[in-house]
Amino acid sequence: MAEEKHWQEGMKTHENIIFSCFGGLSNTGITSALACLEVVKELGLEKVAIGCLGAIPLNVAPVIGKTKAAKKVITVDGCPFECAKKTVEQSGFTPTKSIVLVRDIGMKKKALHEDIGENIKGVMEYVSQDDVKKAKELIVKAILEE
Repeated sequence: MAEEKHWQEGMKTHENIIFSCFGGLSNTGITSALACLEVVKELGLEKVAIGCLGAIPLNVAPVIGKTKAAKKVITVDGCPFECAKKTVEQSGFTPTKSIVLVRDIGMKKKALHEDIGENIKGVMEYVSQDDVKKAKELIVKAILEE
């Protein structure tokens, strides 16, 4: 069996890192997550990866190291609570770019709990593919601009 390698500071990593709101309680959080995944799909893992937001305040060494090594640290939040941005900042990092979907693409936040007990829909019925596309384009632009 091959020995498992662990990333250590100084090793090659992604050029840029995104920390995304993945708030599954609203359409904005889900849209943020999907848009970030689409960015990685489009640009590739060498160019950008999604960092583990929960690991950053816990000081998980590989996540901290990869964040320190990144050319750009981008935060993508669904709503004005800016949980991703605040978590990254409280962990000692300054985002290169902070994107908030309700502010930057004009999304309207919809809490998914509003339909519980009544007409329960599938999660994707709350997500606009147009909003995912707009958010993805905004993130790609933030990564590629000099």
